[in-house]
Amino acid sequence: MELCSTTLSFSSSTPLLNFQNHKFPRRNFCHKISNPALPKPFLQNYGKPQTLIYEQKSTRLSTGAYRTIISAKAGRQSWDFGRFIKTLYFFNGPPSPAKFFDFLVGKLSSSSTSESVNSMGTSDIVLVAGATGGVGRRVVDELRKKGIPVRVLVRNEEKARKMLGSDVDLVIGDITKDSTLIPEYFKGVKKVINAVSVIVGPKEGDTPDRAKYSQGIKFFEPEVKGDSPEKVEYIGMRNLIKAVKNNLGLGRGKLLFGFEGDSYRQLSWGALDDVVMGGVSESTFQIDPNGSENGGPTGVFKGVLSSANNGGFTSIRTKNFSEPEDLSAYDGLEFRLKGDGRRYKVVVRTSADWDALGYTIGFDTEKGKWQSIRLPFSSLRPIFRAKTVSDAPPFDPSNVASLQLMFSKFEYDGKLNETFVEGPFELPVSSIKAYINDPITPRFVHVSSAGVTRPERPGLDLSKQPPAVRLNKELDYILTYKLKGEDLIRESGIPYVIVRPCALTEEPAGADLIFDQGDNITGKISREEVARMCVAALESPYACDKTFEVKSVIPFSEPFTVDPENPPSEKDYDIYFKNLKEGITGKEALQQSPTPV
Repeated sequence: MELCSTTLSFSSSTPLLNFQNHKFPRRNFCHKISNPALPKPFLQNYGKPQTLIYEQKSTRLSTGAYRTIISAKAGRQSWDFGRFIKTLYFFNGPPSPAKFFDFLVGKLSSSSTSESVNSMGTSDIVLVAGATGGVGRRVVDELRKKGIPVRVLVRNEEKARKMLGSDVDLVIGDITKDSTLIPEYFKGVKKVINAVSVIVGPKEGDTPDRAKYSQGIKFFEPEVKGDSPEKVEYIGMRNLIKAVKNNLGLGRGKLLFGFEGDSYRQLSWGALDDVVMGGVSESTFQIDPNGSENGGPTGVFKGVLSSANNGGFTSIRTKNFSEPEDLSAYDGLEFRLKGDGRRYKVVVRTSADWDALGYTIGFDTEKGKWQSIRLPFSSLRPIFRAKTVSDAPPFDPSNVASLQLMFSKFEYDGKLNETFVEGPFELPVSSIKAYINDPITPRFVHVSSAGVTRPERPGLDLSKQPPAVRLNKELDYILTYKLKGEDLIRESGIPYVIVRPCALTEEPAGADLIFDQGDNITGKISREEVARMCVAALESPYACDKTFEVKSVIPFSEPFTVDPENPPSEKDYDIYFKNLKEGITGKEALQQSPTPV
């Protein structure tokens, strides 16, 4: 009989433990029961398992401390102590003696249960950039009227508070300067309305309240004031997207693991089986290069499940992420997998601690069928050692530390898995990603301009176009850079809508509207009307990933007024949004050859 042992000493007055005679790293601890190397990135057990028994004996020393001997003997049962040590080492590195002892003792303890579970909290703030401009300040007013939490991003605090009120939720930053867009500014932000635009004004100057500008570019000789169109419309857009992208999320979802199109993300998975509580079940995670539904690579969670020694679960768990994943923009996790008719569990942890609370949800699979399993964050249940924790904090999707996939005979709170069967199992998993609930609505609303594709359009008679189109070059290519900024939004993956108003006026909202696509129309539209449709677009799936132009039916030659005693009813903008199509931007015409003259 072989015996491997090490000695721990501890005082009854302190929880801190110290090893005597031996250092704890794997290479010095129980050579005969642990494999010499850990396979990466997956934890596996190679060769024939050793037959070992764990024993602990404590004696009191004259100093008042206790000496505890932990030993493993071969020949009397099949628990693999070496695999147990490897499991701890894989997830924690060289173990701390104190944590190791606490784990051994702690697994005997339990936690209280309860039927009530705290619900998730959300904070959906709309950020308005360019909030002191003609459209921006009206967007802020409209959001407030509807009771929607709003935060403004401005360059001038004094001007903003004078215009919007001293109590406005305000952050100071300049989208043309990346360093001013501090991450803390965007905490809680879930949607953005961007009304930032390069400043154009009369060459001869303007009144303090910008009366000439308010009439429109048609009525004065314009020039760019302040930062260039390239800095504002293109570089500024790039900086803003970078600052808010994690907060807003991607319409296609955020890939956490696996293979999706040309994308691939690897995670370091390790087996975490019932060996940690004396069981003999065993699992692994491997990559099958041809196992996916389309013949490409897929991950495979497989193993053998046994209830011997009071065990009954296998699982794979990721090492803690190098930086916690912020999934606050998403509504849940989606697994693409090939079912086997059994019920599995997913555990999401927001703590980097080894033996911490996990937010858990079970799911059923269909045998032999590839399927997408969506698990809402709102359905996660706080579980610790198979028992519900009634006073646990709500799940925080902004701080995901690790993921775990489990097959177990236990559900939680004494419930059993009805699909549990001892023996081998195999679950191919090709991808794991965070998803946004359907129907997806715009998360980024951008106010651009009609005419952005026209300066370079072949065969277009510029003399019949609005001044901004004719003067694009003189205005430092303002429309060209607006189009480049639009392209950054479309390429970002963020759910968006791009509103291209025709000439903006100070007239009231309420006139009938004409929506169009392809960048062909000219006319005018109220700033107030544009602000209202931007706010409405935030909640409309019909507007998502669309680009459109808009004007009122009132010609330039006719002013539009509203009777205060009989104002027009509010519009249902979905009537217009429903007819919009994806992929139409007006850039299609740029691909055409010029018409011979």
